[in-house]
Amino acid sequence: MGDTLNINNKAKQQNTYDAIVIGSGISGGWAAKELCDHGIKTLLLERGRNVVHLKDYPTATMAPWEFPHHGEIPLKIKEENPVVSRCYAFYEGSQHFFVKDTEHPYIQQKPFDWIRGYQVGGKSLLWARQTQRWSKYEFEGPARDNYAVDWPIRYDDIAPWYSHVEKFAGISGNYDGLETLPDGEFLPAWEMNCVEKDIQQKINAAYPNRNVIQGRCAHLTKPNQIHIEQGRTQCQARSLCERGCPFGGYFSSNASTIPWALKTGNLTIQPEATVHSIIYDDKLNKAVGVRVINTNTKHATEYFAKIIFVNAACFNTNLILLNSTSNRFPNGFGNDNGLLGKYIAFHNYRGTVSASYDGLMDKYYFGRRPTQPMMPNFRNVYKQEMDFQRGYMTFYGADRGRASGDSLQQIGGEYKDALTEAGDWYVSMMMQGETIPKKTNEVFLSKDKKDDWGIPQLVFNVDYDDNDERLLKDFLSQGAEMLDKAGCKNIVQHDSRQAPGLDIHEMGGCRMGKDPGTSLLNAYNQFHNCKNVFVSDGACMTSTGTQNPSLTFMALTARAANYAVDELKKGNI
Repeated sequence: MGDTLNINNKAKQQNTYDAIVIGSGISGGWAAKELCDHGIKTLLLERGRNVVHLKDYPTATMAPWEFPHHGEIPLKIKEENPVVSRCYAFYEGSQHFFVKDTEHPYIQQKPFDWIRGYQVGGKSLLWARQTQRWSKYEFEGPARDNYAVDWPIRYDDIAPWYSHVEKFAGISGNYDGLETLPDGEFLPAWEMNCVEKDIQQKINAAYPNRNVIQGRCAHLTKPNQIHIEQGRTQCQARSLCERGCPFGGYFSSNASTIPWALKTGNLTIQPEATVHSIIYDDKLNKAVGVRVINTNTKHATEYFAKIIFVNAACFNTNLILLNSTSNRFPNGFGNDNGLLGKYIAFHNYRGTVSASYDGLMDKYYFGRRPTQPMMPNFRNVYKQEMDFQRGYMTFYGADRGRASGDSLQQIGGEYKDALTEAGDWYVSMMMQGETIPKKTNEVFLSKDKKDDWGIPQLVFNVDYDDNDERLLKDFLSQGAEMLDKAGCKNIVQHDSRQAPGLDIHEMGGCRMGKDPGTSLLNAYNQFHNCKNVFVSDGACMTSTGTQNPSLTFMALTARAANYAVDELKKGNI
């Protein structure tokens, strides 16, 4: 880091802030917003380019015929980028928000599909926007069932912060009154279509302990004043979310938290700033700043602050921490116990069940709804009762395509007329299974391969285990049984056998816990052994639950940031 050895005092003063936030995605945006709201001068570092809401959504309003390849990714790009090409949201209209495999390589000891978005806003422009609270059972699970380590918090600790972020982000949903999936601060829910309602009624009647409810998602069905103040408006149900939403209809850092933080006058955004490592001062016994490499020029700079939030998204957070070595932390930042990068977990998405549905042929549906019916986990909730640990959340949806005209010649007027008619109803059900964090599921730094910025490449050694296979088998059989009881036909079970990663719900590596011997972070996402550094993205997660994780990342981050402000004002950090 020769460029930074002789920084003069004036330059250091110019590069000094109250707080530094690394990463501008869902959790980093929330850290910036909360810190700035409290008057903390904050530097937000993002390794990718700047993306400004409205201004930098080039495909947001393009019609299908305006794309050179009508929305498809050219074969050459697919062949060069096999990992990102497997992501459902990667297409011609969204590809500019995804990291290409060829641009940022990593090492797969075992297959892992690492999906990334390097720009201001990160993957908050690309996420699927499904938002559910954890229940008390997720926070109590590890201690009860003897896996991972005990969470240092419980549902009651985070519930007020769920409310805090829900009100600001805008979450649609019904008040369902379920202990297994607590209600939140909701905008009106989206409506199920007629077939989904029929299936809901039949499954709920057949299984007293299984509850099909409408999905909850971060979309403004009816904006409140706080959303209008953000400059956002009602979701238009266009289903073009991955292009960036000009309406701000769904929650993203770009449409919500970052503009809000900017309005305070306390936020500085530095895009194209690849964080190399955290600077630890052995004399002061704390972190004092970060080393940054300009993404384009490769020029090195150091920035300084009293508080550092590492929210670079789970694996990049692990990478930065592993690369942050010092006399005090020779094996990576805060890594006294050797557990940094270990106990990685994710969600198991391999199972789907599809079927046809006879009836209601005189009914259809309208709009492109951004969520679908779901069922909270019903396995091992109150006690261990299966031959596998934990369980899975279930989602399903019903739709009608056009009449196929398969029996017709695929050309001509008769075929065209057939395509104007509605086809049969089809139903698809999928799983979102909890995986058990294991020490052997890990990421670590390559000893000999570096990226273009001189930073070691990340090595993945992450895989499924027997528990995942048993859980998958149970979902496939139960999903088929539920659809059968709902009156569906032609039921087909499918195991995609996809590698871990396409769930894009990576978690762990820098987990929270009560004991510094078995965890790295305390109950406030603060390093046990360095009080002015916080981690509140997916890396902090002790276990995964079955719910979509982003809402929990937001709530943990808001809670940690407010705690950090209080501790700073008290002089404790």
